[in-house]
Amino acid sequence: MDLSALTAIDVHTHVEQDGHGCFALDQELLDASAKYFRADQDRTPTVGSIAEHYRARNMAAVVFTVEAPSATGHPALSSEEIADAAAEHADVLIPFGSVDPHAGKAAVARARRLAGEHGVRGFKFHPSLQAFEPNDVRFYPLYEAIQELGVPALFHTGQTGIGAGLPGGHGIKLRYSNPMLLDDVAADFPGLTIILAHPSVPWQDEAISVATHKANVYIDLSGWSPKYFPPQLVRAANSLLKRKVLFGSDFPVITPDRWLADFAALDLKDEVRPLILKDNAIRVLGLA
Repeated sequence: MDLSALTAIDVHTHVEQDGHGCFALDQELLDASAKYFRADQDRTPTVGSIAEHYRARNMAAVVFTVEAPSATGHPALSSEEIADAAAEHADVLIPFGSVDPHAGKAAVARARRLAGEHGVRGFKFHPSLQAFEPNDVRFYPLYEAIQELGVPALFHTGQTGIGAGLPGGHGIKLRYSNPMLLDDVAADFPGLTIILAHPSVPWQDEAISVATHKANVYIDLSGWSPKYFPPQLVRAANSLLKRKVLFGSDFPVITPDRWLADFAALDLKDEVRPLILKDNAIRVLGLA
């Protein structure tokens, strides 16, 4: 990957379809999230289509799925296949893995295999979709393994568009994605790099506090158009957290084109923009 040639690194994109025509979510959840985000583009991109999209823009992207069969009953896409497919597009794609936290020791062993045998550069968790409290000590062996592997753990935080507008939110509980639960994890695993995904509404102040207090915690700005960012997030990104926030779109529900157009309108210092768009990600992902 030629870092100097890249204009930006998107640290948050979803692979929603594998090479066999299987989808990451059931149709009801796919439709609900597309409606929530008002997304009219392809909702189920493959690894190859994501690579083409970002290559055409001289950008790189972190790609992943979310494995949640214990909570949803829906078969997961294979992180092994995603990582191997991403390796064919190593000029623009950076694979993250996903494991079901409820799988216990099997999740720990699989995380080690994904990093050691398939080259994943981090792990993605979605506490609400995966139905787990991230500070439950039952999951600590998994964090210990990821810490030993020296790669980041990216956690969904705050409101989710998955299940939005459905009766009971399709059973998905928002409280699992309160970033204060990850303050415990950050304190107990100081060597684990944690990325809080999204503006963490309704817990934005909590996320800023955790990222300010814990040297190993960062925030990605995905899942919201920048024109809707809470004012305190913009202030923090422009000052005390300028080296701790990362560009993320949440592709395919939000495209990088849409995100970047609105980002350009934010009142940010000139020296802050390249940090957010690329430089911070290079450091956090260990790409240099």
